[in-house]
This record gives sequence, structure tokens and C-alpha cells, in this order.
Amino acid sequence: MSDQAAADSRNGVNLNAMAFEQLHREQSSSRFEHLGVSEAVLPSGARVLDFGVEVCGSLQAGTLLAKLCMAGLGDVSLVPGEVDGIGVPTVQVQTDRPVEACLLSQYAGWRVSVDDYFGMGSGPMRAAAAREELFEKLRWNELPDAVAGVLEASSLPGDSVVEYLAERCCVEPGGVTLAVAPTASLAGTLQVVARSVETSLHKLFELGFDVRRIVSGFGAAPLPPVAKDDLAGIGRTNDAILYGGRVTLWVTGDDASLEEIGPKVPSSSAGGYGKPFIDIFREADHDFYKIDPMLFSPAEIAFHNIETGSMFCFGEIAPPILRKSFGV
Repeated sequence: MSDQAAADSRNGVNLNAMAFEQLHREQSSSRFEHLGVSEAVLPSGARVLDFGVEVCGSLQAGTLLAKLCMAGLGDVSLVPGEVDGIGVPTVQVQTDRPVEACLLSQYAGWRVSVDDYFGMGSGPMRAAAAREELFEKLRWNELPDAVAGVLEASSLPGDSVVEYLAERCCVEPGGVTLAVAPTASLAGTLQVVARSVETSLHKLFELGFDVRRIVSGFGAAPLPPVAKDDLAGIGRTNDAILYGGRVTLWVTGDDASLEEIGPKVPSSSAGGYGKPFIDIFREADHDFYKIDPMLFSPAEIAFHNIETGSMFCFGEIAPPILRKSFGV
């Protein structure tokens, strides 16, 4: 464990433990079946929570799933909103631990591929594996006894997937808890759209900005209709953030660096911007790695410097593209 991780452990910050606390609170107040969530225990002892693969799921399940992605370090809610004058619910997110909640937990940085199973992995289990470059740069990893993760996948994982994850997280298979939902589901759609703040932090990190200057984050993006399949769902959920996401970050430090980096953050600064994501994805042969990585960011970004009192705003939303994507 790194020195920084050890220090954070002494301060009581353990992302996996906090995710389990979030699950425990939810189980104490409302049984999973009331959320449209089913639970199964695999032969290995691993726990699998189905948020939308073989069950309907729910909006409340989606907010729980998003909170699990953030290790319980963020608030997620639905509030009234609109797309070009048409009433559409908005997914609202806020966190006062944005680096831990978003970069170290929520970011879907783990491509889980085992045999014919594939899913995008997020949640605090990433901090236990700590195999992504950002964990080294941010000097963070954990050695928990049990891990919690979220898989964006169209099918439920078996023990082969659990064993793969457990080995990389240095835990026993029975210590793995996985929450699973496809993109084209109520919970899956909501948890993806709840990534507005996360996309802004990841974009800033990739641009070389010192994300430790970010004290708090707030984001909002319109919740699209659940798509008929995952491919269409990927298009709509990405469009919600790329063309409708609005993020405010409270930061410290100088103003000049904010003025310099600000124009590079919104999605409009990247190649491919201006078309529904489904078209961009199709042109890239359905390969995310062929798409300009700088595209994945909110439509608008605002910085509030809590030391200087200055505010800077960049980018703008694109309602016509959202209407086309959402089919309204």
C-alpha cells in the first residue's frame, strides 16, 4: 500500500468499506425486491445483485447503483428538467470528495473480459486492483478483505468472472460483491448519466490538471428514455452528457490556469463533436478506442475558485442533438 493510501486508511477512508456501508443502509431501509433488484450467491460465495439484466429494476435502484459506483461518497437524485422545452427528468450529482468518488471509484476504467463475458467495470473494486495508471499517479490503493464493484453488462457474471476479479483485487472469491445492469435498463441508464462530474474530472486529469485542487463537484444531465438495446443505450447516455451535461467544480489555486485549461474541457473541444454518439460510435467500428478520448466530457463546465472568488464558464449544451438522440 502506498504512503498516501496508508494515510487515508488512518483517516478512515476506505472506498470498498464505504460502498458496503451504502449497501447496508439501503438494505436496512428497503428490501431489494422493493427496488426491483434480485440477489444471488454463487457457488464461490460471491454475491451478485441484478439491477436490470433479468429484472426490471427501478429509478431508485438506479440512484443506488450510481451511489455504489461512487463508493457512497456522492448524492444522486432525480429533479425536474427539460430538453429544448420538453420536460425530461435530470440526474443530479454532487460530491465533496470528487477525486475519490469519481476518479478512484466511479470511472469505468476496467474492461472486464473473461472467456465470452464482457462488461465495463467501475466502483471501488478498482482501488483494490489499482492496475490503472491513475492510481499510481494519485498514489492510492487499498487492501480490503472484501470488494464491491459495478458491471455495465448485458448478462450476469459467473464464478469465472468472480475468480478473475478476486485474483486481481487480492481477495477471496467469497469477498466479491457485484452489482450488474445493462445500459438499456432503468437503473443502467441512470447510473451512466450520473457520470457528469466524473467525465469532467477524468478529462481534466488527462489534460494534466492537478485534480487535487478540486474540492467539490456538482453535475446535472438529462435522463434519456431507456433504449431498445444496449447499443442504442450507449448512444443516448453518452449524448446526455456530451450535449446536455452541465458541471460546476469548486477549486483552489490560481485563476490563470483555469482560464487556460477551461476551453479544452467541454466536449465541443474534441474531434467528432456535433453528431449523435451512435453515429460517432458506428464510424469508429463500435470501438471506443478509435474515438477521440477528449470527446468524453460534459457540454458545459464552470469553475468556482474558492480562493479568489472568480468564476469561469466554458461550453454550451446542444438541445437539437439531444432531441434527435432521445427521439423527441
